[in-house]
Amino acid sequence: QVQLVESGGGLVQPGESLRLSCAASGSIFRIDAMGWYRQAPGKQRDLVASIAIRGATTYADSVKGRFTISADNAKNTVYLQMNSLKPEDTAVYYCNADITSARFIKSNYWGRGTQVTVFS
Repeated sequence: QVQLVESGGGLVQPGESLRLSCAASGSIFRIDAMGWYRQAPGKQRDLVASIAIRGATTYADSVKGRFTISADNAKNTVYLQMNSLKPEDTAVYYCNADITSARFIKSNYWGRGTQVTVFS
């Protein structure tokens, strides 16, 4: 069984920074891609950033130039460095991963989410 555990959320003021972490654990053969989504109250869950196994990254237009996604493959961990935070970045941030298990079954997994609140 595979688990994703997020950490690093919190309460900050506009312009400040946070770094989110997501560690994958369990019966993992290979992580094919990891990413971060976010969901604000009353809104759909949207992709923030993703990183593929070979390092290719994707960002939502709203975070380009402010957020950076990175991965430590040895630790099965993905990070999201969030700079110049704005009130509109307030949301629950969810980790997502495409993982091939030790039984060679590829599945998509979600973490439980971590709250990020940016207030004036």
